[in-house]
Amino acid sequence: MLRYLPLLLAFGSSVHAGELDGVTTAIEAGDFKQITSVVVAQHGKLLYEHYFDKDGAESLRNTRSVGKTVAGMLVGLAIERKLLRTDTPVLPYFPELRPLAHADPRKDKITVEDFLTMSSLLECDDDNQHSRGNEERMYLVEDWSRFVADLPIRGFPEWQPRPEQSPYGRAWSYCTAGVTLLGPLLEKVSGQGVPDFAAANLFKPLGIDKVKWQFQPKGSAMTGGGLQLRSVDLMKLGQLYLDGGRWHGKQVMPAEWVKRSIAPHANAREGMDYGYLWWLQPFTANGRTVQSYGMAGSGGNKVLVLPELDAVVVITTTNFQVRDAHGISEKLLTKLILPTLMRP
Repeated sequence: MLRYLPLLLAFGSSVHAGELDGVTTAIEAGDFKQITSVVVAQHGKLLYEHYFDKDGAESLRNTRSVGKTVAGMLVGLAIERKLLRTDTPVLPYFPELRPLAHADPRKDKITVEDFLTMSSLLECDDDNQHSRGNEERMYLVEDWSRFVADLPIRGFPEWQPRPEQSPYGRAWSYCTAGVTLLGPLLEKVSGQGVPDFAAANLFKPLGIDKVKWQFQPKGSAMTGGGLQLRSVDLMKLGQLYLDGGRWHGKQVMPAEWVKRSIAPHANAREGMDYGYLWWLQPFTANGRTVQSYGMAGSGGNKVLVLPELDAVVVITTTNFQVRDAHGISEKLLTKLILPTLMRP
């Protein structure tokens, strides 16, 4: 299904649009498992929009941890309004959580930026099933803010680099729990629920009027993932950052925040850096490597911004139980989408 993307993007008449028909053929043949939608824009024009499930264009896509990056956008808007700073310590805003388990003065120095970059000193690692901060443990308890505040300080045995020995001076570990605390923090500093703050300051200016939030057991919006948006609205968020925070000539996100968000602040994995809840990743197709910054969620859900190609790619999936789901989406990108976008 192809249609006009409202507001900024119009459907492109470029030959590239037809060349992306191979995406449809391959996905419908099952080559990429359960891809549910693909949207591709270049030079401000929508080249390709197709839905591979019965839910179609109006479906709210649960792209899991893609929502973390949206939380980072909301933090940037709060900072623009002088409600926060990146160096603002977080836990002093939560006196109701004291006394803290595993009390340590270093906890009171954990900042907003530490959570934005997945590099707080809390023992929290979703990639380690034994970690006390693993998100699956958090989902078992009612008070997620207390769960975060009570985590112990992470240890660094000699075979692991300490923060000061790590690239950019930060030791990274993927920590959903830390990002969930940003929601209650935004509520405290703004005096609004996160959905209301997001609607007024981010979604409404972009014409995004259909959103579904998940909520923590204590009532705060879940900022660690699960935010549901239409695929074209995910595209808008990527396009917003590609255009330096501007939409229809209006500066929705501060240009400086966009620049800071997509700059490397920590090394996540070999060959991959991390910004403010953005993945900074190179992709290679036809012998050419291009840089991207992107939002990513389990199952291989992705919103990728490709500045060198002036393009945005949205891939939504339900490959949640599929092995190497991110690799499947990346293969779709590098084999079928990037070669088309790279053509003059």
